[in-house]
Amino acid sequence: MKKNKISNNWLAKHKKDPFFKQSKIQGFRSRSAFKLIEMNKKFKFLKKKLSLLDLGSCPGGWSQVAKKETINGKILAVDIKSMEKINNVDFIKGDFRESEIYAKIMIYFNNKVDVVLSDAAENTTGNKTLDSYRTGELCINAMNLAKKILARDGIFLSKIFMGSTFKEINEKAKKCFKRVVIYKPLSSKKESREIYIFCKEILNI
Repeated sequence: MKKNKISNNWLAKHKKDPFFKQSKIQGFRSRSAFKLIEMNKKFKFLKKKLSLLDLGSCPGGWSQVAKKETINGKILAVDIKSMEKINNVDFIKGDFRESEIYAKIMIYFNNKVDVVLSDAAENTTGNKTLDSYRTGELCINAMNLAKKILARDGIFLSKIFMGSTFKEINEKAKKCFKRVVIYKPLSSKKESREIYIFCKEILNI
Protein backbone atom coordinates (compact mmCIF):
# COMPACT_ATOMS: atom_id res chain seq x y z
CA MET A 1 0.00 0.00 0.00
CA LYS A 2 2.79 2.42 0.92
CA LYS A 3 4.59 1.79 -2.39
CA ASN A 4 1.38 2.41 -4.37
CA LYS A 5 0.79 5.65 -2.47
CA ILE A 6 4.32 6.89 -3.28
CA SER A 7 3.87 5.94 -6.95
CA ASN A 8 0.53 7.75 -7.13
CA ASN A 9 1.98 10.86 -5.48
CA TRP A 10 4.90 10.85 -7.93
CA LEU A 11 2.55 10.48 -10.90
CA ALA A 12 0.29 13.30 -9.69
CA LYS A 13 3.30 15.60 -9.20
CA HIS A 14 4.70 14.62 -12.60
CA LYS A 15 1.45 15.49 -14.36
CA LYS A 16 1.50 18.99 -12.82
CA ASP A 17 4.99 19.58 -14.23
CA PRO A 18 4.67 22.24 -17.00
CA PHE A 19 7.47 20.65 -19.04
CA PHE A 20 5.76 17.27 -18.85
CA LYS A 21 2.54 18.89 -20.11
CA GLN A 22 4.33 20.69 -22.92
CA SER A 23 6.09 17.50 -23.99
CA LYS A 24 2.68 15.91 -24.52
CA ILE A 25 1.30 18.95 -26.34
CA GLN A 26 4.30 19.26 -28.66
CA GLY A 27 4.61 15.53 -29.30
CA PHE A 28 7.95 14.96 -27.58
CA ARG A 29 8.51 11.56 -26.04
CA SER A 30 10.01 12.99 -22.85
CA ARG A 31 10.26 16.26 -20.92
CA SER A 32 14.04 16.02 -21.32
CA ALA A 33 13.56 17.30 -24.88
CA PHE A 34 13.23 20.78 -23.39
CA LYS A 35 16.62 20.46 -21.71
CA LEU A 36 18.27 19.96 -25.08
CA ILE A 37 16.21 22.76 -26.66
CA GLU A 38 17.31 25.11 -23.89
CA MET A 39 20.98 24.12 -24.08
CA ASN A 40 20.97 24.48 -27.86
CA LYS A 41 19.59 28.02 -27.49
CA LYS A 42 22.45 28.81 -25.12
CA PHE A 43 25.31 27.10 -26.97
CA LYS A 44 23.94 27.06 -30.56
CA PHE A 45 25.50 23.77 -31.65
CA LEU A 46 22.71 21.99 -33.54
CA LYS A 47 22.86 22.97 -37.20
CA LYS A 48 21.92 21.63 -40.62
CA LYS A 49 23.72 18.62 -42.08
CA LEU A 50 25.45 17.57 -38.86
CA SER A 51 26.42 14.01 -38.04
CA LEU A 52 25.21 13.29 -34.52
CA LEU A 53 25.41 10.41 -32.07
CA ASP A 54 22.75 10.21 -29.33
CA LEU A 55 23.82 7.88 -26.49
CA GLY A 56 21.26 6.65 -23.98
CA SER A 57 18.62 7.82 -26.41
CA CYS A 58 15.49 6.01 -25.21
CA PRO A 59 12.63 7.04 -25.31
CA GLY A 60 13.87 9.43 -28.01
CA GLY A 61 13.19 12.98 -26.85
CA TRP A 62 16.69 14.23 -27.67
CA SER A 63 16.71 12.48 -31.03
CA GLN A 64 13.40 14.19 -31.88
CA VAL A 65 14.91 17.62 -31.13
CA ALA A 66 18.11 16.81 -33.01
CA LYS A 67 16.13 15.67 -36.06
CA LYS A 68 14.26 18.99 -36.19
CA GLU A 69 17.43 21.05 -35.97
CA THR A 70 19.90 19.04 -38.03
CA ILE A 71 18.01 19.08 -41.32
CA ASN A 72 19.58 16.67 -43.82
CA GLY A 73 21.89 15.49 -41.07
CA LYS A 74 22.89 11.98 -40.08
CA ILE A 75 21.64 10.83 -36.67
CA LEU A 76 22.34 7.58 -34.87
CA ALA A 77 20.67 6.76 -31.55
CA VAL A 78 22.04 4.06 -29.24
CA ASP A 79 20.48 2.55 -26.13
CA ILE A 80 20.31 -0.74 -24.26
CA LYS A 81 16.51 -0.39 -24.32
CA SER A 82 14.38 -0.64 -27.43
CA MET A 83 13.28 2.67 -28.95
CA GLU A 84 10.32 3.31 -31.23
CA LYS A 85 11.24 4.39 -34.72
CA ILE A 86 11.81 8.08 -35.42
CA ASN A 87 11.87 9.09 -39.07
CA ASN A 88 15.37 9.95 -40.31
CA VAL A 89 16.96 8.62 -37.11
CA ASP A 90 18.75 5.27 -37.15
CA PHE A 91 18.92 3.15 -34.02
CA ILE A 92 21.25 0.52 -32.58
CA LYS A 93 20.14 -1.46 -29.54
CA GLY A 94 23.07 -2.19 -27.25
CA ASP A 95 25.61 -0.85 -24.76
CA PHE A 96 27.95 1.68 -26.38
CA ARG A 97 30.70 0.54 -24.00
CA GLU A 98 30.84 -2.87 -25.69
CA SER A 99 33.34 -3.35 -28.51
CA GLU A 100 30.70 -4.81 -30.86
CA ILE A 101 28.45 -1.74 -30.53
CA TYR A 102 31.44 0.62 -30.83
CA ALA A 103 32.37 -1.11 -34.09
CA LYS A 104 28.83 -0.67 -35.41
CA ILE A 105 28.94 3.04 -34.55
CA MET A 106 32.23 3.48 -36.39
CA ILE A 107 30.94 1.63 -39.46
CA TYR A 108 27.74 3.69 -39.48
CA PHE A 109 29.46 7.07 -39.59
CA ASN A 110 32.57 6.04 -41.54
CA ASN A 111 33.96 9.47 -40.68
CA LYS A 112 34.34 11.92 -37.82
CA VAL A 113 31.18 12.95 -35.95
CA ASP A 114 30.14 16.56 -35.29
CA VAL A 115 28.16 16.08 -32.07
CA VAL A 116 28.01 13.41 -29.37
CA LEU A 117 25.11 13.67 -26.91
CA SER A 118 24.63 11.58 -23.80
CA ASP A 119 21.58 11.85 -21.57
CA ALA A 120 22.33 8.36 -20.29
CA ALA A 121 21.87 7.50 -16.63
CA GLU A 122 22.08 4.23 -14.76
CA ASN A 123 18.88 2.92 -13.17
CA THR A 124 18.45 4.54 -9.77
CA THR A 125 18.90 2.46 -6.65
CA GLY A 126 17.73 5.01 -4.09
CA ASN A 127 21.31 5.49 -2.93
CA LYS A 128 22.18 8.98 -4.26
CA THR A 129 25.93 8.51 -3.76
CA LEU A 130 25.96 5.24 -5.68
CA ASP A 131 23.63 6.58 -8.39
CA SER A 132 25.77 9.68 -9.01
CA TYR A 133 28.92 7.54 -9.15
CA ARG A 134 27.48 5.07 -11.65
CA THR A 135 26.10 7.81 -13.89
CA GLY A 136 29.42 9.63 -13.62
CA GLU A 137 31.17 6.50 -14.91
CA LEU A 138 28.76 6.49 -17.85
CA CYS A 139 29.72 10.08 -18.63
CA ILE A 140 33.43 9.22 -18.51
CA ASN A 141 32.87 6.32 -20.90
CA ALA A 142 30.84 8.54 -23.22
CA MET A 143 33.60 11.15 -23.16
CA ASN A 144 36.21 8.52 -24.01
CA LEU A 145 34.10 7.49 -26.99
CA ALA A 146 33.59 11.11 -28.03
CA LYS A 147 37.37 11.72 -28.02
CA LYS A 148 37.81 8.90 -30.52
CA ILE A 149 35.07 9.80 -32.98
CA LEU A 150 34.56 13.57 -32.76
CA ALA A 151 35.82 15.99 -35.38
CA ARG A 152 38.44 18.48 -34.14
CA ASP A 153 35.83 21.22 -33.51
CA GLY A 154 33.21 18.72 -32.32
CA ILE A 155 30.75 19.01 -29.45
CA PHE A 156 30.28 16.66 -26.48
CA LEU A 157 27.27 17.22 -24.19
CA SER A 158 26.54 14.87 -21.32
CA LYS A 159 24.45 14.49 -18.21
CA ILE A 160 26.29 14.10 -14.91
CA PHE A 161 25.18 14.08 -11.28
CA MET A 162 26.80 16.20 -8.61
CA GLY A 163 28.78 13.73 -6.56
CA SER A 164 32.07 11.90 -6.13
CA THR A 165 32.94 11.76 -9.84
CA PHE A 166 32.16 15.40 -10.66
CA LYS A 167 35.69 16.70 -10.06
CA GLU A 168 37.25 13.87 -12.06
CA ILE A 169 34.88 14.47 -15.01
CA ASN A 170 35.42 18.23 -14.98
CA GLU A 171 39.22 17.91 -14.87
CA LYS A 172 39.24 15.25 -17.58
CA ALA A 173 37.05 17.43 -19.81
CA LYS A 174 39.36 20.43 -19.40
CA LYS A 175 42.33 18.32 -20.46
CA CYS A 176 40.48 17.06 -23.54
CA PHE A 177 38.49 20.09 -24.74
CA LYS A 178 39.23 23.76 -25.31
CA ARG A 179 35.90 24.94 -23.91
CA VAL A 180 34.10 23.33 -20.96
CA VAL A 181 30.91 24.68 -19.38
CA ILE A 182 28.86 23.22 -16.53
CA TYR A 183 25.19 24.07 -16.93
CA LYS A 184 21.87 23.23 -15.29
CA PRO A 185 18.87 23.88 -17.55
CA LEU A 186 15.80 25.57 -16.10
CA SER A 187 13.83 22.57 -17.30
CA SER A 188 15.88 20.30 -15.03
CA LYS A 189 14.03 19.72 -11.78
CA LYS A 190 15.35 21.87 -8.93
CA GLU A 191 15.55 18.94 -6.54
CA SER A 192 17.51 16.85 -9.03
CA ARG A 193 21.30 16.54 -8.70
CA GLU A 194 21.68 16.33 -12.47
CA ILE A 195 23.69 18.91 -14.37
CA TYR A 196 25.19 18.90 -17.84
CA ILE A 197 28.71 19.33 -19.13
CA PHE A 198 29.15 21.03 -22.50
CA CYS A 199 32.51 20.53 -24.23
CA LYS A 200 33.78 21.92 -27.50
CA GLU A 201 36.88 21.50 -29.67
CA ILE A 202 39.21 18.62 -28.90
CA LEU A 203 42.70 19.55 -27.73
CA ASN A 204 45.85 17.88 -29.03
CA ILE A 205 46.99 15.73 -26.14
